Amino acid sequence: MAKSTSDRIISTPTAYAKEHYLHVQEVGTLQSLEPHISKRQNLNSYLFFVVLDGCGEVSYENKKYPISAGNCVWIDCTRPYSHESSAKDPWSLMWVHFNGAEARAHYDNFIRHGNSFLFRPRNLVDFTDALTLLYRTQQTKSVFMEITSNKYLTDIITLCFTESRQEHDGEYSIPEKLMQVHSYLEQHYNEKVTLEKLSEHFFISKFHLSREYKKIYGITLFHDLTAKRISHAKSMLRFSDDSVESIAAATGFQDAGYFIKVFRQSENMTPLEYRKKW
Repeated sequence: MAKSTSDRIISTPTAYAKEHYLHVQEVGTLQSLEPHISKRQNLNSYLFFVVLDGCGEVSYENKKYPISAGNCVWIDCTRPYSHESSAKDPWSLMWVHFNGAEARAHYDNFIRHGNSFLFRPRNLVDFTDALTLLYRTQQTKSVFMEITSNKYLTDIITLCFTESRQEHDGEYSIPEKLMQVHSYLEQHYNEKVTLEKLSEHFFISKFHLSREYKKIYGITLFHDLTAKRISHAKSMLRFSDDSVESIAAATGFQDAGYFIKVFRQSENMTPLEYRKKW
């Protein structure tokens, strides 16, 4: 007797999709009929699944976790993992195995921001809708199947970030002081800014500020400040006739030479080349 019933599509993406898109390896639904352990490791894939009904257990990174209806799971399959349905309350799943050029970067970024591979979103429907559309896209096999699949996989990943954060914070919230610092940088980008000055102004440890800013915004405080300065400089290069020296001074760079160096690192061209192209 079968231990489960499943409806799946196994996909073989084109070389172009493998190189450029997030792509489906398998996608489908599963209804467990009795306990059965699915165990893998060293599989070049990412598994995302939603528990629609029932409950079970997932083992990942040497720990076991109970999961039930409403849970989402996102696993790096190169690491050892297993999952098993409950005998008393067999589960029903929607799932996709996928990979792609940016898949690892997305997953690593997700974990680096303190998110858990296992979470319970407020709105499960958005996930199930995306998985349903992904399945239908693979089923119809239109000429746009691969780029459309890339879109739905991106939607799922985006939901993982936003919905997992809501679970932790109640809603996607940013500490008040960090929002104040972020706003301060936008307003004072053209001034000399130091961690010491920010620490004194906002009554916060500079080490805590530096660590938490990167954790929340995904970029160091001074990389963010530099990006703001570059953005304002771009606007001045496009919509004014000011000299490079004047723009450097107006956007908080210590001198024109340093401004040109930083601008080139950011844009792969000099300020004057940018002005000419845009």
